[in-house]
Amino acid sequence: MPRLFRYLEPTCFSGLIDDPCLIVRDRPVHASIMLDCGSLAHVAKRELNPVRALFVSHAHMDHFMGFDAFLRQVHASPRTVELFGPPGCADRVQARLAGYDWNLAEPYWCTVLVHEVHAGELRSSRFSGPHAFARSEAGSRPRKATIYRFNHLEVAAELLDHGIPVLSFRVRERKMFRIDPRKLAARGLVPGPWMVELKRRFFTDWQEPAPLVVMRELGNGRREELREDARLLYRSIRGRVNAAGIGYLTDIGFTGQNRERAERFLAGVDLLVGECAFLRGERHKARRSHHLCTDDVNELLRQIRPRFFLPLHLSKTYLGRSDELYDELSPPAGTTVIRLPEHLPPRPFCAAEALQLHRLAGAITAAPRPF
Repeated sequence: MPRLFRYLEPTCFSGLIDDPCLIVRDRPVHASIMLDCGSLAHVAKRELNPVRALFVSHAHMDHFMGFDAFLRQVHASPRTVELFGPPGCADRVQARLAGYDWNLAEPYWCTVLVHEVHAGELRSSRFSGPHAFARSEAGSRPRKATIYRFNHLEVAAELLDHGIPVLSFRVRERKMFRIDPRKLAARGLVPGPWMVELKRRFFTDWQEPAPLVVMRELGNGRREELREDARLLYRSIRGRVNAAGIGYLTDIGFTGQNRERAERFLAGVDLLVGECAFLRGERHKARRSHHLCTDDVNELLRQIRPRFFLPLHLSKTYLGRSDELYDELSPPAGTTVIRLPEHLPPRPFCAAEALQLHRLAGAITAAPRPF
């Protein structure tokens, strides 16, 4: 698969049948976001520590049970972790936290800031680690499509239906610094060290208010020094940027409203990560459980037209039959399907294998020492 992204690195931490988990890393700053968190037992701690924000599509167990494992790894760090989810997710986080004793909470523990994504607003609640994760309301604000921005990425959300409210997400690259040489020449500006300073201010959100000193060519070897507003200058000479995007779509019913919203929201993403829970022969099961079958996915792909499609969340009833899923997918021209193994983590141990390990350990213990 060719590199689609300049700064972002998406990694799927689930197999075709495992609980969904997609981590998107912002490479330059080594920070990540996580989309859904099913079982995380197989995800290394070094992958969880950089996660700054979780985006939970809904609170079914296979999409949310890993929250406890994630918190176990990051709670003893003095930072704020944000969590975005559908209406009611703050109550569910509170219920999860209430299942544990926090009498040994320390002042340096993290805080979880939960944002419920409603149709017209974001409602926020704060769970303070230093105060045993006590809940306090953090207000609300009007919601736009984009709900989160950090450094090189931004995340938008759309509410869909799965018998309950469920969120689809779109992750897009942002903060891409690019100068158009033609615009630079049209203004007579001479490239120089000032461009390094312009780039620094761009990535620090223009926090430096002082004018930027630039050089302009006057002809006949003459130059003059100008003082420019850095933000306005960049707007006048920036180049065209095609920001790559990742779409995340899982657990929706194939209804007219869901289709219309999903197709509009995800149209043209470069990488679509989406569910395909059932084969076409069991469409009735998909309809009953508010999921998608292969024919539904094919229709969505024809409308969304991603460059790449990564199917996941196939029903466990198809264990050993994953080839049938790929045989039934017929993406449009220009869309490539990425294949996953059925299980990404190692399979669980059974009792007989565990017993063999115990016997081996006993044999090692009983072996004579070489000295």
